[in-house]
Amino acid sequence: MRRSIALLILVAGAISTTWLRSERVTPIRNKTLTFVTEPRPSEETLKAHLGPFHLEKAWQMELGSWKFGGYSALVPLPDGRMLALSDLGHFLVFAPPGGVRATPRFGNLLDNPQHNKSDVDVESATRDPETGQIWLGLELRNEVVRLNSGWARTGSARPEIMRHWGKNSGPEAMARLHDGRFVLLSEGPIEWWRSHRHEGVVFSGDPVENPEAAKPFVFEGPQGFDPVDMAQLPDGRLLVLMRALVWPFPQRFAGRIVIGDPAQIRPGKVWKVREVARIASSLPIDNFEGMAITPAEDGMLNVWLIADDNNAALQRTLLWKLKVNPADLP
Repeated sequence: MRRSIALLILVAGAISTTWLRSERVTPIRNKTLTFVTEPRPSEETLKAHLGPFHLEKAWQMELGSWKFGGYSALVPLPDGRMLALSDLGHFLVFAPPGGVRATPRFGNLLDNPQHNKSDVDVESATRDPETGQIWLGLELRNEVVRLNSGWARTGSARPEIMRHWGKNSGPEAMARLHDGRFVLLSEGPIEWWRSHRHEGVVFSGDPVENPEAAKPFVFEGPQGFDPVDMAQLPDGRLLVLMRALVWPFPQRFAGRIVIGDPAQIRPGKVWKVREVARIASSLPIDNFEGMAITPAEDGMLNVWLIADDNNAALQRTLLWKLKVNPADLP
């Protein structure tokens, strides 16, 4: 009976998501991007859920009267701006409040002449700070696309090791490590009755150049949560953002932030991570799917989260600015 109820909820959630995604509006370049401050919970509530992370501020991002969003990946740029990427191949470059002043830019990062979502479904992204190259993880194709520093496409690959990942549970999280390796995580669990384990793969270098130079491993996180993004700390550890749908009508979400050392990833073995923060309903949350890390003063770090609103009427594009001392992380 419980299995039947769970299946009905999952089907209802899928139908809801499909219906809400059916109407999309293309971002308009000459509209003003605004950040509306969200009410901040008490310090006690924040501490109980976020642990070592301090929520500096949360905003709802708006573009005039136009509905925009769908951003599922977030990449910091060297000039202090952020690059947000959507599952329709759109990009948004913006300056977070309190930082540099810059006019936001919108556009299409990937050409889509056939208007086929599967060709542009960007769910993850990572950047090489030295060369400016960007790699995109496309979910429906289980593909990695590489762009040069001018954001022109220079190659792509569909690694055999990822071919069996589900069409809607592909490379949702990806990070280029400081040593040049790439780590990718599948959103879908290996087995639905053990939803804390997900397939992962580590490439010894650029997956576009050598897609077969890869080793599989198993990512083990909190039960019921799926990895949706990750970013590397200066000391080498990885923060992984995780997400769960907790109610389909209207859609409600919860999240987790976990930490792990990629040096402990072993081919064919389980890589276990540790939970360090809970993104709960008592906080200003939505469907958080993108995460980025930037330096702050006095050795602190900013951790940015962005929500994918699925271009749905009842969801929002939220931006969080968290601050953390890396020494306080386990």
